[in-house]
Formats: sequence, structure tokens, C-alpha cells
Amino acid sequence: MNDKQVIILGAGIGGLTLALSLHQAGIACRVYEAVPELKPLGVGVNLLPHAVRELTELGLLPQLDKVGVRTKESIFFTEHGQLIFQEAAGEHAGYDWPQFSIHRGDLQTVLFEETLKRLGPDSVVCNHRCTGVTQDAGGVTVHFADAPAVRGAVAIGCDGIHSALRKQLYPNEGAPRYSGVNMWRGTARWKPFLSGASMVRAGWLAVGKMVIYPIRNDIDAEGHQLVNWVAEIHAPQPAMRDWSRTGRLEDFLPAFADWHFDWLDVPALIRASDTILEYPMVDQDPLPRWTHGRLTLLGDAAHPMVPRGSNGAGQAIIDARFLAGALKDLGVGTAALEDYDRVRVKATTNVVLTNRSNPPDAILREVFERSGGKRFGQIEDVVSHAELQAISDNYKRVAGYDPVALKARASYL
Repeated sequence: MNDKQVIILGAGIGGLTLALSLHQAGIACRVYEAVPELKPLGVGVNLLPHAVRELTELGLLPQLDKVGVRTKESIFFTEHGQLIFQEAAGEHAGYDWPQFSIHRGDLQTVLFEETLKRLGPDSVVCNHRCTGVTQDAGGVTVHFADAPAVRGAVAIGCDGIHSALRKQLYPNEGAPRYSGVNMWRGTARWKPFLSGASMVRAGWLAVGKMVIYPIRNDIDAEGHQLVNWVAEIHAPQPAMRDWSRTGRLEDFLPAFADWHFDWLDVPALIRASDTILEYPMVDQDPLPRWTHGRLTLLGDAAHPMVPRGSNGAGQAIIDARFLAGALKDLGVGTAALEDYDRVRVKATTNVVLTNRSNPPDAILREVFERSGGKRFGQIEDVVSHAELQAISDNYKRVAGYDPVALKARASYL
């Protein structure tokens, strides 16, 4: 038992990125995961340039290129299929790093395989469900449901929105906060559309909103892609909070029945999906602090956010890199965790609140409200390009991927 190591609770995106980053920094760690076996679950996520920078500095760009799609553009349409706003993404927008659209399971698999390769086959231990963590002047003791306790220097809760460590630190917090929106998600085998690497947002929540983008290229001999889609609709009552709950077409497809556009037949795409999942769009109010002595939180355990800025996975990756840098510079102890808390709580609080009020798809809200949901002659009759660009640029600043600031920022490690 190594009582000097960092104990990581959870082998998701944040936990595995932290393990790889600590290894890069020369700091011993081990990951403990609750499930008996890691499986490539989930659907699509987007990795914006600030997150891809961190994965590039871990030497993972070739692996990401094998499994993901380099996003070329972000493009917005009305529910009538009319173009609202379009801007280049990643290196096409002048960044030094690409933007990736990728299956969450593929991303986790890349991180998992690299962790085992670099840190050793026993660096990730499954079937260890944390039931609590105690601490003293010399370190932490992590307790598990059906396994012996382990000892370490610090414990990092990377165990998601149902985090055991978060519940220990904030036992009276209550259930996640419902945003008033239900979501249905799926993936379908489809021919490339638009640029073949476009991230589409269309419609609006009052009448039905879609987010659509490819997450795997050339999945068969005919050149099909795996295309990820998310349908979002305002609803007074949340769907059951079960992340594997199967969705029913009749509950949401009517909202998109007429979305037959020259660039995509949306109802046909939805019907072509093998599996449809339904769940409520939820987050949690930001916490005042994550760090309590030798314990802290990271990723969704620290700052669950509504998925309206392509930033959940990205912020977890940045958490991990910043924390690894702090532990390298300040030593494996409370000073590093306090420094991490001081910087990352404020930064992610701003992202969580902006995702609620003014994420990039606020562009769709502005057009829907000003046009009354009706067709227009040209978008400039509804809203200026400068106003729409300002919404996009403000989010980049809040989320930490303003191109000038990102290029100027020093590396975390």
C-alpha cells in the first residue's frame, strides 16, 4: 500500500486524464472504479480546442484522429432549415489545436488503454465502489463496499454526477436541478452531410431543438459516418433520471416530422437510429468549494452542467491538467488542492451559469424570439451578424477557449 499516492475515484474522462497527467508529472496514483468492467458507453461529445490542447500535450492526438472527427464548422439553422450563423471550428478557425466530435466511449477507451499502457495493468482497479473517505494528518483512507480500504496522500472524487465523495461532503444537497428540458439521444449510420464535419444546432426548445454531428468516419465500405443527434424540448415534468432509459419515438418525433431539409432529412435520421435514450437535462447549483483538507472533487462530481456548450468533458480534462500541475508544483498535499479549488471553482461556476443562460445556442433563442418562429427573408432582417458573433465570442471567453488567450496561456504541466 502506497500512502504517498493520489487516490482517484472514478475511471471516466476526468479520472483517466488525471491519472495520465499525474504520470506525466512523475506522481504515483491509482484509479478505483465502481463498475465491475469498463465498457465504451455513451454517445457523442465535443472536445473544444482548449481540451484538445491538453490531450495533445499528453501525446494523444494520433489516437483521437483514429476514432474521432475533426470538426470543421459550427452552423446554426432555424426549425425551417434556414441558415442563421456559421463559423469555422478548431484549426479551421485559426486555433493551434483541432476540435473533435467523438463518441464518449471511444474517448474513454483511448484514455483507458493509454493509462494501462503507461501506468501498468494494475493502475485501474474495477469493482471498487467507494462508500466514504476519512482523513487525518498523514493522509486519507478510502473505504469500499466489498473490498479492503486503501490508503493514500489525497483522494480525488472523479465519480460523476452521483459522486459518493460529493454526497459525503454535501449530504443535504438534494437531487440534481431540472432545467425544464427533456432530451432524447441516439446515433445513426448516415452519409456525410454539409461539410462532412459540421456541428449543427437547429430550431429552439419551445418547438423542438436538435444538435447533430458526426462522431466516426468511414464506418463501412460505403463511406457512412456514425452521426450523433440530440433532440431537446421544453417539458414541465422531467423524464425519469435513468441514464439507460429507452426513449419512445412518439414522445418527441412529431416535433421534427417536417424537418426535411436539403442538407438533411432529420426524421429519417432519427428513425435510422438503433437505440434511443431519454433523460432530463439536469445540473447542480455550483458549490462554494470542492476541497476539504485532503479531499477534492473533479469533473461532473464537482460541476455537473447542462450540455449546452460542448464543455462537460472539456472542463473535466482541464480540471485534471490544472490539478496535476498544482500537485507537481506544490507537492502532494493540501496546498495543491487549495490552489486548484481557488482557480477552478470560480472558472467552472462561470461555465455552469453561462450554460444555463447564454450558451452558444442562445443564438437560436435570439432568432426564434425575434422572428416569432416564422420564416424570414434574410437573417439580417432579424438580427445582425455582429450580435450573433458576440454570443459565440463571449462563450469562448467564459469557457476558456478564446483563441488569443488560449494561445498565450502557459501549459499546466
